[in-house]
Amino acid sequence: MSTTRTRLWLAAVMAVVAAVPALGSAQAQGLTQVSHTSDWVQLHNARVRLLAGAPATKGAKGYLAGLEITMAEGWKTYWRMPGDAGVPPTFDWAGSTNVRAIEVRYPAPMRLPEPAAETIGYKRSVIFPVEVTPQDAARPVELKLAIEFGVCRDICVPAEAKFSLVLAPAEMAGEPLAAIRAALERVPRKAAGRRASDPELGRVTATLDGTAPRLAIEARFARGSEGADLFIEAPDGIYVPLPKRLPDAADGTARFEVDLARGGNAKELKGKVLTLTLVSSAGASETAWAVP
Repeated sequence: MSTTRTRLWLAAVMAVVAAVPALGSAQAQGLTQVSHTSDWVQLHNARVRLLAGAPATKGAKGYLAGLEITMAEGWKTYWRMPGDAGVPPTFDWAGSTNVRAIEVRYPAPMRLPEPAAETIGYKRSVIFPVEVTPQDAARPVELKLAIEFGVCRDICVPAEAKFSLVLAPAEMAGEPLAAIRAALERVPRKAAGRRASDPELGRVTATLDGTAPRLAIEARFARGSEGADLFIEAPDGIYVPLPKRLPDAADGTARFEVDLARGGNAKELKGKVLTLTLVSSAGASETAWAVP
C-alpha cells in the first residue's frame, strides 16, 4: 500500500473511532432515535409505509407511530373529510395486541380544486401521526394495520396495504422520529393548546331558514401567513359545502361564507356541533361550535 493510501486509510479509521464515544454519549443522554420502519408497499402511483418510535412527550408511556404516503407528481390523497368528492382514509387496527388506545392525527390539509368539485387533502406526501398507548407499558405492543385510501388524479384509484410492527418498552426512551414529530406539529391545535401563530376563530353566525341559508365565519390569521383557509365538518354524515373566502374586513379579519343551499340540508344542522378547522402557513387550529 502506498504512503498516501495508508494515510487516507488511517484517517478514515480514526474518524470512525472518534465517532464511537460521541454516539455512546448521545445514547447515555437518551438522545437516540429507536424506531421501527416497515418496508415500502408499492401501489399505483404511490407507496406507503408504517413508522414507529418514541413518544413526542418525554417520559410518556406510549409510542408515536406514523403512516407515510408518498405520491407521484400530480397525484393526491384525501383528508378525513374529503370535500365535495373523494375517499377519506380508513385505518383498521384489528388484531393489534396490548393496546389501550390508538389515535390517528391528521395534519393540516389544503384545498384541491378540481374541474367539477373542490376537495380537501394532500399532494406529494403526507405522514399521519399515530399516538399509541399500551395496555401494559412493561410489555411489547404489536401493531397491525390495514389501511385503505384513494390515490387520485383525473380518476381515483382505491389503494390498500397491510402492516405489522412489534414495539418494545425500551423504545419509549429517546427521541421520536423527526419526520413524525414534524407531521404532529402540523396537526391543528385545539383552543387549550393554541399558539400565538395559530389562527383564531372569531364570530360565527348561522341563518338556517329562508331561501338563502348560510354560515358566516370570521377568523384572525397571523400577519404575513399564507394559504389561509377554513374547513367545516358536521356530525352524522351531514354534508357542509366548502366555505367561500370573502374580502377581509377593514381591520384585517378574514371572512368566509358557506352557501348551505348547495347542500339542501340546512335545517339538519340545528343543534349540531360543528368542527371548524382553520389552516395557514403559520399554524392551524380546530374549534368546536354548536349551531343554535
